[in-house]
Amino acid sequence: MAKYLLLKHYRGAPTAVNCTPMDQWTPEEVTAHITYMQDFAARLEKTGEYVDGQALAPEGAWVRYDGEGRPPVTDGPFAETKDLIAGWMVIDVDSYERAVELAGELSAAPGAGGKPIHEWLELRPFLAMPSTTAECHLR
Repeated sequence: MAKYLLLKHYRGAPTAVNCTPMDQWTPEEVTAHITYMQDFAARLEKTGEYVDGQALAPEGAWVRYDGEGRPPVTDGPFAETKDLIAGWMVIDVDSYERAVELAGELSAAPGAGGKPIHEWLELRPFLAMPSTTAECHLR
């Protein structure tokens, strides 16, 4: 099994087919979108492929350590960028091909007018650490 992060960009990704911004959707369209996401996650929970997922608020800040005895430095939210991550989901699947398949399905969540968004999702594998144990064979 390999873990992948699916990132939903509200801004900053290539343009979706149905690209009406969510703040222009009707309450029913927002509900349909959220229900699709919840149903998708519930189905993956049953197959053991769902790890976690969350929607993110648009507020935020960059924070940096600025030395011993000094307060952290903040800048933001999201200075010098128009990107905005709307949420994320972690999946644990048998192959890259399965991760692509699921990302494609998630991309079809409904949006404005109830039509699939066909949004671009960023698919990122978790960094896997190489095994540090050597296999020993006793004779």
